Amino acid sequence: MLRSDEDLVAAVRAGEAAAFDQLMLRWDRKIRGAAYRVLGSDDEAREVTQEAFLRAFRHLQSFKEEARFSSWLYQIALNLCRDRLRRRRGREFVSLDVVTEAAPDGLRAEPSALDLVEAKDLARVIAAAMKTLSEEQREVVVLKEYQGLTFPEIAEVLGVPVSTVKTRLYRALSQLRVRLERRGIGPSEARM
Repeated sequence: MLRSDEDLVAAVRAGEAAAFDQLMLRWDRKIRGAAYRVLGSDDEAREVTQEAFLRAFRHLQSFKEEARFSSWLYQIALNLCRDRLRRRRGREFVSLDVVTEAAPDGLRAEPSALDLVEAKDLARVIAAAMKTLSEEQREVVVLKEYQGLTFPEIAEVLGVPVSTVKTRLYRALSQLRVRLERRGIGPSEARM
């Protein structure tokens, strides 16, 4: 039987440290994905993810159960990302990592060399466009478009009203659309 996050948190608080391993396995990929989208670096995303889990474990006793564990964990990770972004202001780099999507039948299609070059170019253009957004807008885009969180979940993670989340997302997507259209990339090509 799959235990809920709340059950696992209660188990860790009761002394069952192995329950935290289950939380890490459950949330590692999503937290690392969000950190990667905000920071643009796989190495930094891994470091942020490790630090986020370490901080969550150390401060689990102070976790208030009015919020969901996942929202609290996203908050920790995004705060760590913000700290890193502040520290590296002025340094520029763009990751060239491209994640290939599974084909509908579950098999991975073998991309041609041209497909890979085009995907890397598109990834660079999207990453550059994302970097032009404000920190708040970038976080909302990452949480909504890449992590699939709902508006209320994003509001909980960021500690802002749902209307603020919607406004930030609308403005961010509008800015991204304009920047990508200037580069000749239409909506169907720029699927995030």
